[in-house]
Amino acid sequence: MNQKIVPGLSFKQSKEVTKEDTASRYGSGFLNVFATPAMVALMEYTSLMAVQKYLEPGFGTVGTNVNISHLAATPEGKIVECKATLKEVNGNSLVFNVAVTDEEGKVGEGTHTRYIIDEERFMKKFLQYKVK
Repeated sequence: MNQKIVPGLSFKQSKEVTKEDTASRYGSGFLNVFATPAMVALMEYTSLMAVQKYLEPGFGTVGTNVNISHLAATPEGKIVECKATLKEVNGNSLVFNVAVTDEEGKVGEGTHTRYIIDEERFMKKFLQYKVK
């Protein structure tokens, strides 16, 4: 395991909520507000980016668990900011605290778990199951 991947690592990013990010576009609702699936994707990507530069070549992470609450609506055109902070490292398991805010306050929060994987080995295993 890479000794640089330790609790406390964090990454933050912002994005504008576009039509493609809305509940009406995702099919998770009918309004043009930030969709929960879009928020989850932002949380996952932010968590990924918090550790990506510390991984050895040929290694990556995959998301395995998301436990979040979507607390407030953000309309299309507004900016959301996501922060992921590595909370726990248990072997290959990485647990992040994630939070999304907009100019009005907290939009969502929770935890996200990712596992460090050997990408080549992972894909060989995946393809083995797909071929059968």
